[in-house]
Amino acid sequence: MGKTLQSKTSFYGYQERDIDAIFEEIANTSKSRLLYQLPTGGGKTVVYSEIARRFIEQFNKTVVILTHRKELCTQTSATLKKTGVENRIISSTSSNFKTDCNCYVAMVETLRNRIKSKKVKVQDVGLVIIDEAHHNSFRKLMGSFKKAFIIGVTATPFSSDVSKPMKKQYKSLITGEDIASLIANGFLAQPQSVAYEVELNTLKTGIHGDYTVSSSNELYSSPAMLDLLLQAYTENASGKKTLIFNNGIETSLKVCEAFKAAGIAIKHLDNKTPNQERKEILQWFKRTKNAVLTSVSILTTGFDEPSVRNVILNRATTSITLYHQMIGRGSRKLASKKAFTIIDLGNNIQRFGEWQDQVDWKFAFEHPEVFAKQMQYQPGSGSSVQSHALLAELRAMFPKTLEMTFDIESYYQEAIHTDKKPKTVIQQSVRQQAKMCLENVETLSQAISLAEALAPEIEWRVKQYVKCLDNASKNYKE
Repeated sequence: MGKTLQSKTSFYGYQERDIDAIFEEIANTSKSRLLYQLPTGGGKTVVYSEIARRFIEQFNKTVVILTHRKELCTQTSATLKKTGVENRIISSTSSNFKTDCNCYVAMVETLRNRIKSKKVKVQDVGLVIIDEAHHNSFRKLMGSFKKAFIIGVTATPFSSDVSKPMKKQYKSLITGEDIASLIANGFLAQPQSVAYEVELNTLKTGIHGDYTVSSSNELYSSPAMLDLLLQAYTENASGKKTLIFNNGIETSLKVCEAFKAAGIAIKHLDNKTPNQERKEILQWFKRTKNAVLTSVSILTTGFDEPSVRNVILNRATTSITLYHQMIGRGSRKLASKKAFTIIDLGNNIQRFGEWQDQVDWKFAFEHPEVFAKQMQYQPGSGSSVQSHALLAELRAMFPKTLEMTFDIESYYQEAIHTDKKPKTVIQQSVRQQAKMCLENVETLSQAISLAEALAPEIEWRVKQYVKCLDNASKNYKE
């Protein structure tokens, strides 16, 4: 007979339904690895804390909850206590499994080191709950718990690395209430989106598929983009508590300088900020009504400040998980806050759709490669030219040209269908840009100067052309 642990928490109807569905899966299935999806702000920590409580009560076995950050360990431990679950955090200095405790919270690397040194007995563990399960770092530990039931929890059951799909680690998926329903039923604030179309053709993708920090810094630290950011803030968010997400520290620091110069209360935070300074900055942000916080790689998970009224995406990302996490930081509802504003400066809404739009997560889980391709070719993704726009400062150099973009992919398809050589696409592109230069200047030297300004656009078009050449040899592509 298990221990009797009295729950100290009340649950919403959708949370109760999910908890019951998960326990039905535990009781009736041979599949010992389950993935559970619930949007940011839906109360994932509360749900899995109650799952831990009921599991200990029913089976009297040890529960381990894994996180990937110290702050999440602390927050999870506190939520477990509120739910009636006594627990211990396994840290670099804390003790190992004890006979008087049934629940432990640990970071991946810490627990991995304890298992390697045989300081914890994995055979005593009956349930492992993995928070933010889309992170690939958890894979290294899953094989250690062969006898345990494993539940992964995430808002987005889709790995950013298509070569490591989540369905390889988990056998089934339970999806919770969707974002639109949580908004309609008053659990989340109503989003209001404002998008500024930005030319992203100078951004480069790294080995993990997202845009590199260096190319993002180069674009978003430019005077034109800093001006656009200030304009977007002034037009839509002025005087209201605002979070700005950036891809690079260099960008965030320049954003901080620009806002300070404009007389706006702002502070910068990144993953290298010392703990004490971080606490002080977050306290300042909490108590300052019109505060702006510009950040990098630090506030996408484990940060909960319901008074945020504006989220500015001052970056582009190819990660739907990151997209949902960033926006989710503004979605918490208060009696005095029924709505929040999303300001997009990275064509992210074009790429993924509105944050509250329905996403078929079951399809994403079961067919990750197809799902990835569908996202890749959304307008504005940087992989397609369906909505290719140029930076304002470049457009200004060609005032007499109405149409500056050139859809390489469409012209390529047309060439194939009409039996023309593919290279005619490049010829058409060159003609279009030559015409742009000639119609906006009076002398040859001025035309040459304009052509030089088009160098990033030319490079981008060539890359798009190469992507179309599926069957060409490597040498030809190079």
